[in-house]
Amino acid sequence: MSLPHAILTALLEKPSSGLELTRRFDRSIGYFWPSTHQQIYRELGKLEKAGHIRVLPTAQPARGQRKEYEVLPAGREALTAWVSLAEDPRPVRDPLLLRMRAAAVVGAPGLAGELRRHLALHQAQLAEYLEIEERDFPPERTAEEDRLRRLVLRGGIDLETFWTGWLTRAIDDLDGTGS
Repeated sequence: MSLPHAILTALLEKPSSGLELTRRFDRSIGYFWPSTHQQIYRELGKLEKAGHIRVLPTAQPARGQRKEYEVLPAGREALTAWVSLAEDPRPVRDPLLLRMRAAAVVGAPGLAGELRRHLALHQAQLAEYLEIEERDFPPERTAEEDRLRRLVLRGGIDLETFWTGWLTRAIDDLDGTGS
């Protein structure tokens, strides 16, 4: 149920076409709520049918012209209601952790190499998040919407910091160098 809410959020920030939404997802919301181009277009159709968004009128309608969407009052109300809901945290479902548990039973050839690969991926993601924080959130940006966006980013930074630390310790432990 969250993809429609992610789309409504993005459209309230800025009316956009499906292609623009896809690009914006790749640079922001997609870091914590990834979605494909096809999923976004499918949800745009559902949101339009539900009366939550509409295609912006254009001066000269033309076949094949890019449709730009905006949120209608019903969409804003639906998003506001969703934001106000209480929701329990979800348990972690990471295939790597399950594979490590299974490796304890059946053996683990190559597990340390896979952990190193994951560590490199998490280190790269952490570096990207830190670059975004430095570039997009200078200390003088103190508006509430900026603080909330930065908190979301800090959540990503903290998660990647956790994973890089945990993977480093796991690799050290498997290599016999851990404490």
